[in-house]
Amino acid sequence: MGDKLITTVVAVVGVPLVMIGYIWATEQFLRVVPGRFKPQVRPWLWLAPALGFLGLFLVYPTIGTVARSFQDATNETFVGLENYVWFFTDAGAQSALVNNVLWLVLLTLLVVGVGLLFAVLVDRVRYESVAKSVIFMPLAISMVAAGVIWLYMYQYRPPGAVQTGTLNAVLDVFGAGPVAWLQLVDFRLNTIMLIIVMAWMWTGFGMVIISAALKGINPELLEAARVDGATEWQVFRGIIYPLLTPTLAVVATTMIITALKAFDIVYTMTNGNLNTEVIANLMYKEMFSFGQYGRASAIAVVLLAAIVPIMFINVGRFRAQEAVR
Repeated sequence: MGDKLITTVVAVVGVPLVMIGYIWATEQFLRVVPGRFKPQVRPWLWLAPALGFLGLFLVYPTIGTVARSFQDATNETFVGLENYVWFFTDAGAQSALVNNVLWLVLLTLLVVGVGLLFAVLVDRVRYESVAKSVIFMPLAISMVAAGVIWLYMYQYRPPGAVQTGTLNAVLDVFGAGPVAWLQLVDFRLNTIMLIIVMAWMWTGFGMVIISAALKGINPELLEAARVDGATEWQVFRGIIYPLLTPTLAVVATTMIITALKAFDIVYTMTNGNLNTEVIANLMYKEMFSFGQYGRASAIAVVLLAAIVPIMFINVGRFRAQEAVR
């Protein structure tokens, strides 16, 4: 109890005091800095705490992870590229890699495609705000909670038993047999069912972003096309879609990063069993279940190497859009 009290006092009182002390010390230091150097020094002094936290909690662990990826399970012996060779040759790791590619393609297509469809349709109804709120609501749920919800949706009981899973209960009403949704290993259909859960969550995000861009299109431009005799499909294909392309690209790159980091849904619903393994869950297992810290670090580095270029592309697109504005 005493330790918790001390921790609370430090968090509530100590942290603000440190911040106030740093601000005071910064201003005192700037008083002795020559006037011509103050504009250059001041920003770095205010950025210093953030850069320090970034270095301590991001850069340093990243360097440590890269170093451990070249060591054995106990981080005591240098093994070179052995962990990377294992990742690119092991059947289980290869299966996880294939599943991640499937996540990347399908999740991106579903969120961008369905999000675009909803954005266009909802833009035409009077109860737009209500419809958007309902569609966006799943994103407010944690991924673990969403996984639990959809476990009940997919729940399977043998034929003849009362089906408590929502989907199988609906099938039972129509006389169709129950389906073991999470055991459909053929063509990785069970992985697709997991992707649908993530798409259900993120479609609202895609819809909101695309809808904002849609409202930025000059309505006079659309009306002029309609007056000239263009059909709604021609207006969409020739005007709306090309103008939405930069926004669609941003949503797509965001979903690609999300797909590469997929973990919570898989861990909650299948834990990677039945051929549904993904890279992030494999990394978790190698570290915490098997104690293979070297292999887990190698997987983390591969995942980082796959995500970083996409992040730079996303940042580049944001900068390009800001430059146009």
